Amino acid sequence: MEKEKEKTNNSERPPVVAVMGHIDHGKSKLLDYIRKTNVVEGEAGGITQHISAYEVVHKDENGKDQKITFLDTPGHEAFSKMRERGASIADIAILVVSAEDGVKPQTIESWKTIVESKTPCIVAINKIDKENANVEKTKMELAENEVYLENYGGKVPFVEISAKVGTGINDLLSLILVLAEMEGFTGNHKENASGVVIEANLDSKRGIQATLIIKNGSLKKGMTVAVEDVLCSTRIMENFLGKMINETTFSSPVRLVGFNKMPAIGSKFVSFEKKSEAEEYVKNFINNKICPKSENNQGGENNKKIIPIVIKADVSGSIEAIEKEIEKIKNDSAEFKIVQKGAGPISESDIKAVGTCADALIVGFNVKADKNAIELAEKQGLTMSFFNIIYKLTEWLAEEMEKRRPRIETIETTGRAKILKTFSRTKERQIIGGKVIEGHIKLNSIVKITRRDFEIGRGKIVNLEKGKTKTSEIEEGAEFGLMLESKIEVASGDVIESFTVTQK
Repeated sequence: MEKEKEKTNNSERPPVVAVMGHIDHGKSKLLDYIRKTNVVEGEAGGITQHISAYEVVHKDENGKDQKITFLDTPGHEAFSKMRERGASIADIAILVVSAEDGVKPQTIESWKTIVESKTPCIVAINKIDKENANVEKTKMELAENEVYLENYGGKVPFVEISAKVGTGINDLLSLILVLAEMEGFTGNHKENASGVVIEANLDSKRGIQATLIIKNGSLKKGMTVAVEDVLCSTRIMENFLGKMINETTFSSPVRLVGFNKMPAIGSKFVSFEKKSEAEEYVKNFINNKICPKSENNQGGENNKKIIPIVIKADVSGSIEAIEKEIEKIKNDSAEFKIVQKGAGPISESDIKAVGTCADALIVGFNVKADKNAIELAEKQGLTMSFFNIIYKLTEWLAEEMEKRRPRIETIETTGRAKILKTFSRTKERQIIGGKVIEGHIKLNSIVKITRRDFEIGRGKIVNLEKGKTKTSEIEEGAEFGLMLESKIEVASGDVIESFTVTQK
């Protein structure tokens, strides 16, 4: 019964479309033309704040209005992998190819990205209005590069268009809807919204804001959104036109204001009815967080931080002995990975083996390093050390591991004060009056500025007064005046929190 109920809640979901192609082949012109002509009449000119996605309305073959969401971002960003599910942001890709210039290296690169992400694709042959346009030649070039169009040895649908004058644009939009219907994109509007962050920035007046694409479920006022270890309420929720909304659902772009930290673009977001549930999600994310990854720093067993190491020694017997000693160096949060080893002096190729990984270590035992290796290690800021006694080498490695292992930061609030009144502000300094409601606040301390339980920024107390007398500390229950240095403009009702950070 429950499965049947789930099916009834599923409904057709508008497609999310990304545009790919060579830099001069008309991607931006195509997006601009569609935005100007297909956003609901009278509203296209009302887009006051440009965001990286917008919705258009186009009539399907039955004359019914259907929505399509276009991503107005650099094409490859639309295919950046979501960290948790490995899915693309876009449902459908449009590969734009100029009928004037034909296939270019970036065209082929874009096609490979589309194929790798297994995204359904439409080819748009653009600039057909140009004097030098040669559509047939372009089709042949596409076939030569394994892009096989319908009626040209393949199944990839295509449309001939002019993004400048609008020829074929309606056909392109119709084809997007046909392809979407064939793919059967659906969503459950009864579920809490989830999707992807496509844009994030700091607004000097509003704080941290981000644009999200909802891939499933609905988002309403009063909910809390979590993106990895970042939180935001849905109190300020806007559609792509910048208009305040109370509710939205799948495939729609939505802008939220008031994130407590900058969310990572391409990350998955989830939403919750209760703030406590979102906080629990963030807590679990932090507890299970994989160590930061880079080319030479992949998470190892138990998600330990990997410290790359190069070992060069006088003889192979010494290397074996060193390897056995390295295996004995244990740490709960880090481990060594030997990326290069061998007999002989440390060479330039040994340094190149660890790339630019700042945590890498290069160790020489009874050997020296050649001049080029020394210069390259210095240039890349890599640590290189030499030994002739094994236990000295392993002692040093244990110390270096301790320095490089991930630290767990604990933030402890030492005081909270409510802002009662704000006075003058010049550049990044503001005079405010308030009352300490918990603990104490001190001169020169860094404080979090929170508004409706969400951090909107940070500042520093550069002057502190009690009863018009300068002081270094204000205790609980006392009123004060202070000068705050911050890029954020503080308002009455905001709370400032002083805190200490300890690392373990």
